[in-house]
Amino acid sequence: MYAVIETGGKQYRVAEGDTIFVEKLPVKPGQEVVFDRVLLVSSPEGLKIGQPTVTGASVVGKVVKQGRARKIIVFKYKPKKNYRRKRGHRQPYTQVVIEQIRT
Repeated sequence: MYAVIETGGKQYRVAEGDTIFVEKLPVKPGQEVVFDRVLLVSSPEGLKIGQPTVTGASVVGKVVKQGRARKIIVFKYKPKKNYRRKRGHRQPYTQVVIEQIRT
């Protein structure tokens, strides 16, 4: 059994027991989070496709931790103009373990 959920402007294919990294959510570690934007649910009864979401379906997960990804370097450069800009960025994320898929 699996589902496709949408959160943070991205779509994720999840099954029970999966660990996913999503855009930062305002939830503390150890708390439950419910994803109600379920786009597709595959179960033994068959495939349910939402238009745009599946009514009554939700995915329950538990927040493991809040963190920040590895640093990336953003470097802008224009040749022969003495223009150089170097900046770093670390994207915040929330690590979630999927516990249950409700249909």
